[in-house]
Amino acid sequence: MFDWLIVGAGFAGSVLAERIASQRQESVLLIDRRNHIGGNAYDCYDEAGILVHRYGPHIFHTNAQSIVDYLSQFTQWRPYEHRVLASVDGKLLPIPINLDTINRLYGLEFTSEQLEEFFVSRRETVEEVRTAEDVVVSTVGRELYEKFFRGYTRKQWGVDPAQLSKSVTARVPTRTNRDDRYFGDIFQNMPAGGYTRMFQRMLDNPKIKIMLQTDYREIRDTIPFQRMIYTGPIDEYFDWSLGRLPYRSLRFEHVTLDCEQFQPVAVVDYPQTEHYTRITEYKHLTGQQSPKTSLTYEYPTDIGDPYYPVPRAENEALYKRYEALAAACPDVWFVGRLATYRYYNMDQVVGQALATFARIQQSLPANGIAQVPAQRAMLDPSGMARGEHQY
Repeated sequence: MFDWLIVGAGFAGSVLAERIASQRQESVLLIDRRNHIGGNAYDCYDEAGILVHRYGPHIFHTNAQSIVDYLSQFTQWRPYEHRVLASVDGKLLPIPINLDTINRLYGLEFTSEQLEEFFVSRRETVEEVRTAEDVVVSTVGRELYEKFFRGYTRKQWGVDPAQLSKSVTARVPTRTNRDDRYFGDIFQNMPAGGYTRMFQRMLDNPKIKIMLQTDYREIRDTIPFQRMIYTGPIDEYFDWSLGRLPYRSLRFEHVTLDCEQFQPVAVVDYPQTEHYTRITEYKHLTGQQSPKTSLTYEYPTDIGDPYYPVPRAENEALYKRYEALAAACPDVWFVGRLATYRYYNMDQVVGQALATFARIQQSLPANGIAQVPAQRAMLDPSGMARGEHQY
């Protein structure tokens, strides 16, 4: 019998497997329905020898030193600051919007002070900011909203920004200086050997057994275990008894070209044209030198693996009903994006997993007798940032 069954070998499941095996010295069976560990952060070398991310670009960034310290046990780091351009009106312009974006878009020579005045003159008054549209038009006005945000968001989510929670665009800053970095976090780096190698080191423990291409529902009644950590979709755990929670998925088109470089930065967004939302060129992320280059085109869709919980009030209400069912499950911890129906950055998932482990330590002493109900180990995710990219 295993002490723990952990469903899902992404960040949440792998961090908890490592902590339980190394700190509690308890046995773990880690399963995943895919044929690899690492979840959506999985990377591998393609036929051209370029390290690519199978599920789109994953850029690690955080302000939490404790999370850096934890992950640094399993990887060294390669410095990398992420920069994104948007194809708008036939020009490649920095995104998030900054001083250079506006000057190049309109052929101006604004100073930072003049740009702030420009934004003030363009902003629309919104009495209560509730939607993704409200956030943008109340910050930079209707014209920039139409050029940079509306088309991209409609492709990404399949609905108009006016129908989405303000959380979708609230995390994207607008700058009046020339800072063209996508993130402002203190720590911005890539795992030097890739994410998959980091996960391999994390899970290299004799107390951890891994089963891939394994569906939880097929083994839950045949393999004995004492407790479970579940990182899959929460509605699936309960056999969709209250209805299905909506997700957006992605279709990825991976191509390799016979040229050294295709675009000037790792990611170019397409808010106005094309059916895809963005193109990623991986050599910018890895620093590799090659006469060829590998790209990924991303096409949002409603069909496929769940990636993004759709942030609408009715979906949150349905999740709350599932959350109530989860709270009544003894010896089951629900952790991660899918199990808590939230979009998290990678560092936030690691933080949630580490916080959950701390609660496990408090609720389950060494002899395994719980002193408080196991469901209290669930981490309240309220207030954590979420957004439309999967960085």
